[in-house]
Amino acid sequence: MTGRLGSAPTIVLFRRDLRLSDNAALAAAVDLGVPLLALFVLDEESANTRPLGAASRWWLHHSLSSLAQRLQDSGAKLLIARGRTRDLVAKAIAASGANRVFWNRRYEPAAAAVDSVLKADVREAGLIAQSFDGALLHEPSRLKTGSGGYYKVYTPFWNALNSVGDLRDPIDAPKSINGWEGKFDGLPLDHLDLLPKAPNWAEGLADRWTPGEAGALQRLQAFENEDLADYENQRDIPSVQGTSRLSAYLAFGEITPVQIFAALRRSHKAGAAKFRKEIGWREFSYHLLFHNPDLHEQSFRPEFEGFTWRRDRQASKAWQTGMTGYPIVDAGMRELWQTGWMHNRVRMITASFLIKDLMIDWREGERWFWDTLVDADPANNAASWQWIAGSGADAAPFFRIFNPVLQGEKFDPQGDYVRRYVPEIAALPDRYIHRPWEAPATLLTNAKIELGKTYPKPIVDHRAARDRALILYQSMKDKAKVSSHEEAAS
Repeated sequence: MTGRLGSAPTIVLFRRDLRLSDNAALAAAVDLGVPLLALFVLDEESANTRPLGAASRWWLHHSLSSLAQRLQDSGAKLLIARGRTRDLVAKAIAASGANRVFWNRRYEPAAAAVDSVLKADVREAGLIAQSFDGALLHEPSRLKTGSGGYYKVYTPFWNALNSVGDLRDPIDAPKSINGWEGKFDGLPLDHLDLLPKAPNWAEGLADRWTPGEAGALQRLQAFENEDLADYENQRDIPSVQGTSRLSAYLAFGEITPVQIFAALRRSHKAGAAKFRKEIGWREFSYHLLFHNPDLHEQSFRPEFEGFTWRRDRQASKAWQTGMTGYPIVDAGMRELWQTGWMHNRVRMITASFLIKDLMIDWREGERWFWDTLVDADPANNAASWQWIAGSGADAAPFFRIFNPVLQGEKFDPQGDYVRRYVPEIAALPDRYIHRPWEAPATLLTNAKIELGKTYPKPIVDHRAARDRALILYQSMKDKAKVSSHEEAAS
């Protein structure tokens, strides 16, 4: 790497910050008044980097397309490359003569390690490397407990976050960008191979979502205008659009928590305070991930590493495909497959069913969600699965086991959600929509339902499964207690 001073270009790296507004790295580079080289690197080669799941790859393709257009409209071109970040930044510096590299910080440990190496490379070459905040409301390394550690319980974390003081205002998108016009051996977007090939399973995703910054801002405005007022009452009802549906836009940095909080400050609607806390849970998840790099692979509570999980491919497949015989579980898993998203209440129900009814390792569920969710987030996904499993920080206790029938009857009482995604039982009356195995034979016949053929019988008896889960949980606790005593005695 060799640097040039004065009017040399500045490289701005785009990663999970695919936006022009509230982009501190971009704003700082534009303020310099020198040519700007906008670069996106699909890095799946650096050490410990977790490849994106299939649904996230679909979203990334369309988000990059949107970003490229917005940059072009502002005067710059998005250059795209694939490989190790440090190698391709070095290549961009050599091609452009840039003397600065700017980026917004990432907090998942593998990505932060890539950026640390990059910063050292650039500075060792005598150039300027500078990182900025923008993905979170707080810096995970700075928010500490009174004893100097990190927070492991959400409420004290949330209180500490709120005590930091007022947030900065969002940064406006640049009105124009002085784009670098030199040559760089980059790739066309299609060459990243992010989209599914035949069969095209992503048609349902395209019908539901508009990836990109413009889609994010439109979704925020719609949520603020239409859904926020009744958010606290409607957020648990999967048949209505009562949630923000901003999670994928947040995951790809097409909108920031700062922008969302600014919108909430403007609003006096009743749901604003509750929704702030939901964004706070995302912040807490990143706080945990920053301090626990293996959060998606290692139980936060060590005793859970001794838990006796079952290996059952047939049961796993039934869960993945929405064929468990429990309508609310099946509706959720089918919504996920068809749209790349699942309602949050139903995420909890389906996760609890996999872990506690089927006794399948939470990591298997985390991997499935990572591959199929458009909003698959390295912190939220892992922390939320561990929360349901009881193995995480500030987690729901393991003995809190969702009854899929009662959950369905409580949050989908008329069966609207189930009928949308499990149409083969749609003709059942509300009384039996969440327990079709209890419906009289004549009613099933009239509804053209043959359990075990047109719709599966329950693959497990919930009551027996609950008892089994509690026995195994107690066994794990007993083993952990014996191990603790043995360690103390040695």
